[in-house]
Amino acid sequence: MSQTCGFVAIVGRPNVGKSTLMNRILGQKISITSRRPQTTRHQVMGIKTVEETQFIYVDTPGMHIMSKDRNKAINRFMNQAATQALRDVDCVVFIIDRTRWTDEDQAVLKRLEHVKAPVILAVNKVDRLNDKSDLLPWLAEVGARREFAAVVPISAKHGTQVDTLEQEVAKYLPESVHFFPEDQITDKSLRFMAAELVREKVMRQLGDELPYQMTVEIEEFRETERVTHISALILVERQGQKVILIGENGERIKSIGREARLDMERALGTKVMLNLWVKVKRGWSDDERALKSLGYDLD
Repeated sequence: MSQTCGFVAIVGRPNVGKSTLMNRILGQKISITSRRPQTTRHQVMGIKTVEETQFIYVDTPGMHIMSKDRNKAINRFMNQAATQALRDVDCVVFIIDRTRWTDEDQAVLKRLEHVKAPVILAVNKVDRLNDKSDLLPWLAEVGARREFAAVVPISAKHGTQVDTLEQEVAKYLPESVHFFPEDQITDKSLRFMAAELVREKVMRQLGDELPYQMTVEIEEFRETERVTHISALILVERQGQKVILIGENGERIKSIGREARLDMERALGTKVMLNLWVKVKRGWSDDERALKSLGYDLD
C-alpha cells in the first residue's frame, strides 16, 4: 500500500477553536488555548501518522481585520503568518463558530479565493447551539458561499465528528513518502513549548486585566537526568502591567508558575524547576526588530 502525506492549514478568525481542534486531533496539547482571541501567535505544526497516512496540520494565528487598536507590528506578523500557511498546502480547514458569520469570517473567506487547494468548512461548537434545528438550513446557507470540498459540523472540545473531518482531509493528501518519523508530533522545540505554556497561564489567569503586550522568552533550558531547569522572562510594556502580573506579595506570579510547571512536567516527563521573572520592555509589540529577536520571524 502506498504512503500518503500532506500539509493541512487550519485557518479562521480569532477564537473559533483552531488550536483546540488540533490538540483534539493529536490527542495532546501542542497549541496553547485560552478564551482570549489571538492566543496563537505562530504557525504551530502538528504531525499525526496513522499507518500509511501522515497528516501535517498547521495551526495558525486568527486572521483579523486591522483596526486602530490592532495596528501594531505583532498584529501584522500574525496576519502574515496565517496567510503564509496557505501557500503550497494540500488542503485547508476553514473553521467558523456555530451559526455566527462575522466580517472577519468574510475577510478569511476572501483570502481563500485564490487558494488552489480544496477547502473544507468545519462548523465548530455545534454542541453549544440552543436550537439544533437551526443547523441544517445554516449549513446549506454557508455552504453556498463558495464551493467547499465538504462541510462538516464538529465540536472540537468534545471530539464530535472530528473523525469525520479527518476522513475528509485524508481524501486530499497526495501519494508521498512521510516527511517526519511516525513518533514525531510537532516541529516545535521543547524550549518553544515551555514559553508557550507560561504565556497560556498568564492569559488564562489575567484575562482582560493584561492586554496583548506580553510575551515570554526562555533564558535557560537545561536538562539533567532527573530535573529540567527552566528560567523564563515575561516581557510587558508598562510598569502597571508588571505590578498586575506579579500580584500582591507575588501571589499571582507564583500561581502562574505552579500551573505552568505542572503542564511542563506532564509534557517533559521529568521534574521541572521553573523560575519566572517579569521585565518591562517598552514598545516591543510594535517594534519589528524586537519582534524578530523574540522569535517572531516568518523565516
